Amino acid sequence: MEHTGTSFPEAVRTLAASAGMTVPEENRSPRQQQESARRKAEESRHTQVLDAAQAHYLKQLRASPAAVRYLKQRGLTGEIAAHFGLGWSGTDRHGLSQVFPNYDDPTLVESGLVIESEDGRRYDRFRERIMFPIRNVRGSLIGFGGRIIGKGEPKYLNSPETPLFSKGQELYGLWEGRQAIRQEGQVIVVEGYMDVVGLAQQGIANAVATLGTATTPDHVKKLLRTSDKVIFSFDGDGAGRRAAWRALQACLPVLRDDIAIRFLFLPSEHDPDSYVRELGAEAFRACLGDAVALSRFLLDELASRHNMTEAEGRASCLHEAKPLLAAIPECALRVQIEREMAKLVQLTPEEMALVLAQQPAKPFAPGPRPAAGAGDAAAGAGGGQAHDGGPPDMGYDFAGHDFHDIPADESDFVDYGQFGSQGGDPAGAEGGWQQGGKQEWKGKGDWKGKGDWKGKSDWKGGKGGWKGRRDNDVGGFEGRRTMPSLAKRLLGLLLAHPELVDSMGDQQLEVIDHGPHLGLVRDLIMLAQSSGARHVGALLEAAEPDSDLATVLKGLRADILSQEDLPDPQTEWDDALRRIEFDSARTEMAKLAAAGLATEEARKRYLELSSRMTILKGAGLR
Repeated sequence: MEHTGTSFPEAVRTLAASAGMTVPEENRSPRQQQESARRKAEESRHTQVLDAAQAHYLKQLRASPAAVRYLKQRGLTGEIAAHFGLGWSGTDRHGLSQVFPNYDDPTLVESGLVIESEDGRRYDRFRERIMFPIRNVRGSLIGFGGRIIGKGEPKYLNSPETPLFSKGQELYGLWEGRQAIRQEGQVIVVEGYMDVVGLAQQGIANAVATLGTATTPDHVKKLLRTSDKVIFSFDGDGAGRRAAWRALQACLPVLRDDIAIRFLFLPSEHDPDSYVRELGAEAFRACLGDAVALSRFLLDELASRHNMTEAEGRASCLHEAKPLLAAIPECALRVQIEREMAKLVQLTPEEMALVLAQQPAKPFAPGPRPAAGAGDAAAGAGGGQAHDGGPPDMGYDFAGHDFHDIPADESDFVDYGQFGSQGGDPAGAEGGWQQGGKQEWKGKGDWKGKGDWKGKSDWKGGKGGWKGRRDNDVGGFEGRRTMPSLAKRLLGLLLAHPELVDSMGDQQLEVIDHGPHLGLVRDLIMLAQSSGARHVGALLEAAEPDSDLATVLKGLRADILSQEDLPDPQTEWDDALRRIEFDSARTEMAKLAAAGLATEEARKRYLELSSRMTILKGAGLR
């Protein structure tokens, strides 16, 4: 465990495998055993093609003066490049055909190395990029990141979600920096690959990076298994502070008294790589000593958002703080933060306790995601530590909200003007989203969607662009007082668990784009991401007063406040997206069949959709 930074179950499995032994597991059904064997075979195929691609990228780097020159300009030596396994993708659109004679092998697409276009043509995903191999905690290659060295977008490109790779769970450099993390007694979290490599070049080898996404609770749990001291290092500009705030929210559910989480904000003109190259390692180490404690960052950030000289501002600050405080487990640190918060809003500890007790708030952040299949038994053997391996067994029942019962055409519209009525069920009678609903939440398994996500998105980010005004066009819905139940359920889930917004990427938005009448769901996500608002009141202030979204938020507010927390909201959200994609594929297949499949392109598309639906069913869809 100390050598690899893994959990107890994974350490046992690694040792057993090296000795040719099998670890006893809890008895599983034949279906689970069959699915586990299928998953292992699939992982083995993916690992083989990734290893072959890595060997190709290393060879390409040695043959490319331009790529070597770029690395030298960034201050990197050959030793550091070799330590991290840096490579070069080459410029050929079909460079990997030199490695894989069967360039049509589906595994190349499933592993994220090759992209297949709508017309069936294939080309390499990574071109003209420095390649950064991404390894899991056992050192196995699971994906790649690529940094373009010339002009072009995106600057950084990751492997897509695959059976081996999920960017919301993995950290770049964790394997390479495991020994330095133990020696230094702390782990530094930065934002980019080059930050990790640049710091290591200057002798600071205990840094890791998130993979182009916001920090997630899974990231934090993995970090705390490697060290009890974590320092998040972000730029000092607005984007850096927003990233730090999202990281703080991910940390709250796992806080305890024996860990230390701090935040370092560099000058706005620097990132860790540029800072250490310009000012040196000792200057960066000195900055680490001045990093701000999580509790201080939390209180200062909350205070900065409100007028603390007025009673109204202090009350609003406490209102925003309550769900954040509720997310912290019962411990001495929570008591300390609550007392500091009481001072900030000019209350005595007794008054603060009374306010919190009178109107308990939902925790802001989600609880831990349960492991599945064999990981459950292993985690139990390891003192409750989470399973770090590949995707869990998919032999589980579909989540209890019965998304599979929703018609594909979403014709069951409901009146959203009555959301706030006493005793109303915000999900409809069959949904069970309120306390007392008839459905049982099962929440097993995680979704690791395969294949390329198709669809288009016009949103380019930025502030202030999304106010929630819907027109009656594609993605919207007609009328002001009707809304499909699926949209209603998704809005309720997002408002009850706003942390889902922080880890949402373009792929999920594209899936939502394909769902009928889900325009308001996308509007809510865009509004939350662009404004930074998370609770209903703040979102209402950010939305245009006369918009459809504002009307929905007003109606949902009362139900959200009284709603019980779900045990695993991320799984519920993933299950919903699975249903949306499944129904979208089914609708498109029906249209193709109605047209007679007259062309080769139509027949090929039909087969692709059929294959995708089979994958979705295998992932737990009924």
